[in-house]
Amino acid sequence: MRRRDMIGAGLSLGAVAVLPARAQTSAGLVRIRMTTGKGAIVLDLDAGHAPLTVRNFLRYVDLKKLDNTVFYRAMPNGNGADGNPRGLIQGGDSRRALAPVAHEPTSQTGLSHTDGTISLVRGSQLPSGRGDFFICVGDMTFLDAGGGGTADNLGFAAFGKVVEGMDVVRAIFTAPVSATEGEGAMKGQMLSPRVSIVTTRRV
Repeated sequence: MRRRDMIGAGLSLGAVAVLPARAQTSAGLVRIRMTTGKGAIVLDLDAGHAPLTVRNFLRYVDLKKLDNTVFYRAMPNGNGADGNPRGLIQGGDSRRALAPVAHEPTSQTGLSHTDGTISLVRGSQLPSGRGDFFICVGDMTFLDAGGGGTADNLGFAAFGKVVEGMDVVRAIFTAPVSATEGEGAMKGQMLSPRVSIVTTRRV
């Protein structure tokens, strides 16, 4: 996958408030529930390992900037080692973007773009991660720092994992796409119709 594949929606997250203790587990995980047009996706955000990215994303959650947005892209990337299709789904709304957040590479956080990982969309220059995000379908470890998925080799900022609802993620991944919509590498990857993100809330 060329780096431009991920640059189409350059959103970023600005400085955020400190996470309330009530929202974290002893492992530093913050659970959220994303209610979509195809069902619920529950994610544990890893504030212990990716604190800046998680706090940033939670600002979008708490300000309800992810409510009434959409999953707009399903990007296939061949088959994984298990023979199953792999790729990602991408969502958010660039019109609601806050200031960009400092990049937390996987070489720093110790996280990896494995099946079900949520990560922040970024542009070619850093910092550029805002509120748009993607969820991996299958292992996409070339998106890690050092994996060659970006020109600067810093990869993308993984910050959590799906713990319930991978069936919903895969249903979005296999939903219909437009053959003509989208520009450059994103052509043929735009969901048609979009899949709604109704609400996103802390659990």
